Amino acid sequence: MDYYLLAGDAILVEEFAYGEDHVTVGLAGAMWSAGDARWRGTGPFGRFLRTDQDLLSVITPVRRDRAARLLRDLDGGTLPSELELRSRFGDWVRFTNAAPLRLGSDETPQGYAEKRIYRVLFAKEPRAAQLDRLSATWRGSTPGGMPSGKGRAGNHLFTWNLRRVGRGIAWGLDVTMLLGLESPDVAGAVLRKLTADVRDRGLIPVTTERFA
Repeated sequence: MDYYLLAGDAILVEEFAYGEDHVTVGLAGAMWSAGDARWRGTGPFGRFLRTDQDLLSVITPVRRDRAARLLRDLDGGTLPSELELRSRFGDWVRFTNAAPLRLGSDETPQGYAEKRIYRVLFAKEPRAAQLDRLSATWRGSTPGGMPSGKGRAGNHLFTWNLRRVGRGIAWGLDVTMLLGLESPDVAGAVLRKLTADVRDRGLIPVTTERFA
């Protein structure tokens, strides 16, 4: 689950749902506001806030332990368990998915079972210091100075980079995966870890798409 402080006096909790190929298929959440007696399902609010610059300017990603402290400080009591929070979500917002786009060559190099390309979209503008910390965490950057990295998990190979997309109005985390021949599929775990890295530096995840 993802936790946010909103406008200094509200806690928002969200969770994405993913399909078999790890693309986003749904979003649900619940929110508690100062002076409110209970958690309320957010419905389509989660998608709306990602398009509203005023809301994006007052939302801060936090981890669960900090959300719990903030809730106590706001006299909201104890943060419910994640199982209980899910029971407050209400209806899920469903995402429309298409077959993976085919951008350029998708030939799989010899020795690998499959090549995949994913993009995780993010909203909100990061500060330069946040990008610098992300580059340090990933131990790499592109020639343009944007954070990048590479790694292995078993006989899988991954490369990734963060960059501006959509004529500069959003950010995209592009991840290329070369999946090994006889190993468990770890694509979902890698995508969630990299997404969390970016979210921890202040950006708000919007959706995960597969390009190839």
